[in-house]
Amino acid sequence: SVLEGVPNSLPSLVKANRIQDKVAGVGFDWEEPAQVFEKVKEELAELQTEVSLANEDGMEAEFGDVLFSMVNYARFLGVNPENALERTNKKFIKRFQYLEIMAKEQKKHLKDMTLAEMDVFWEQAKKI
Repeated sequence: SVLEGVPNSLPSLVKANRIQDKVAGVGFDWEEPAQVFEKVKEELAELQTEVSLANEDGMEAEFGDVLFSMVNYARFLGVNPENALERTNKKFIKRFQYLEIMAKEQKKHLKDMTLAEMDVFWEQAKKI
């Protein structure tokens, strides 16, 4: 199989990227990024259907399809999905830690704040 060289031990995000690279190498691929984005939208709609049905198994399956499609879209855009996600993780951590600092300066506990109150600091963090 073309996919034999993809180790099972890889993290799922990396594995999805490798799988798609391998199958693209034999011509099983979209022609342009717009087609991949349409597939992403299709998978999101299928996920939303499962959410509306409260079907946990279906939600998990469709959520996986959304992620797989997004990894494929990243490949078409020349974006490393692992790097992109880690970048967002770091950005989120930085913003959330700012929120924590600001709450502490006001002698407030996050669990006692409303989402609207927290959002003020979140928006400030985005500007920094």
